[in-house]
Amino acid sequence: MTTTTDPDFRAREALRLLGADPENWVFERPEIDHNVTIVGGSGTGSTFEFALRRAGIGRVTIIDAAQDENNAGVWLTRARMNKLRTPKNLPGHELGIPELSFQAWYEARHGAEAYAAIDRIPRLLWAEYLSWYRKILSIQVRYQTKLVRIEPAESFFRLHLEVNGAPQVETTRKIIFANGVAGTGGANVPSVLIDLPRNLYAHTSESIDFTALQGKTVAVLGAAASAFDAAGVALESGAKAVHLFARRPAIASLPVIRARGYPGAYYNYPELPDAARWFQAWRFNKVGSTPPPDAIERVVAFSNFHLHLSAPWKAAHERDGRVVAQVNDDVFEFDFVIAGTGYFVDPTKRPELADFAHNIALWRDRYEPPIDQRDEKLASHPYLGGAHEFLEKVPGSAPYLKDIHVFNPAGFVSFGLPIGDVLSIRRDVPAIVGRISHDLFFGDWAHHEARITSDNIAPDFEELLYAAAVWKQPAVA
Repeated sequence: MTTTTDPDFRAREALRLLGADPENWVFERPEIDHNVTIVGGSGTGSTFEFALRRAGIGRVTIIDAAQDENNAGVWLTRARMNKLRTPKNLPGHELGIPELSFQAWYEARHGAEAYAAIDRIPRLLWAEYLSWYRKILSIQVRYQTKLVRIEPAESFFRLHLEVNGAPQVETTRKIIFANGVAGTGGANVPSVLIDLPRNLYAHTSESIDFTALQGKTVAVLGAAASAFDAAGVALESGAKAVHLFARRPAIASLPVIRARGYPGAYYNYPELPDAARWFQAWRFNKVGSTPPPDAIERVVAFSNFHLHLSAPWKAAHERDGRVVAQVNDDVFEFDFVIAGTGYFVDPTKRPELADFAHNIALWRDRYEPPIDQRDEKLASHPYLGGAHEFLEKVPGSAPYLKDIHVFNPAGFVSFGLPIGDVLSIRRDVPAIVGRISHDLFFGDWAHHEARITSDNIAPDFEELLYAAAVWKQPAVA
């Protein structure tokens, strides 16, 4: 039996047995720099690169505005949970190759018993795993490359970029947005905070100097996981007191999106009628997402943590360098406010889409919900096609939209899961890669038809190989 101390031996052996990547079959166009540009270099962007490579699609580039790997994505920056919120054994980035999974990576370093002992994946170990994933698969990410504007052209896009701070234009046939929670919108900052001095509040999407909150009284708005995570870090950083304000009357709620529960719902959800998909999204939005138990345990362990239920802020203003807030009939004063209030989705608010955002079909353009299910925030989500592609608001007005695929939370109403998270990878990455393969192939069908029907092909062997065995009628005596 072969033994080795190399923790990556099984992964390398699996890749060896998988065989070399197929050659790039996509017809090369002189004016095109990239067949596919992936915006976002964290876990899902890397997974797309690997899936496209295995589909024989070359000239793929990944761009990310972050300074470097340690600042890309959320795991080492804006994410503040101790453990991931999803189960540890969800299939995803490994794309069906077990040796590339988190479990295989972790057990190779710490053993099967250690893996069995953890309930969920520690956040920092997840970041380490994704870094390993990129290295073992030789995935290159172009950091310090920001997408500024997408300019549609004839059968391709011009990408206006800032590369290391300098303007640069590149061309691509396909775009995948794998750029996280704010990728098709932005941070949802409550209107009650907008008029406050900017140094007195922050959204959880921003970098926050928690050490500066030592000895301070802090307010946190929101009742989902990011709010509790921020409260936890503030308490651990020595805040004098932390008050978390929730609009809902209770934190606990029933999970209402059940598509992940069984394969029938998971795989067929995108084909549900609009009314069913809307109802599921509306129902989830109405109840709200909840933090995992350990996020709550993290804060209630501190006696200086205070939870306010049914407590929306009515007004807030600055006085003597502090925030004075009216909450129901009470008045509070705080040194700093953190908004853990999530994100909004609206393609018209994204500067890189400004040239054509008005042409993108939104849910409000395709579906009119019952009066008691109306929700303007959900209505602003894009109404996506089966491969997560933008669709036209008016048929024929912007046919190029089908070449932009959205793999971030903007797909929530259309696809039901937290799109861009591990949950959505197994179902949706193959669908998107399959559509890209289809479009690139048939977009150059004349070239491929000539290639597969041409007689100008070198033979596999010469006739001499079998000439001596060819039957010949014996000569008549």
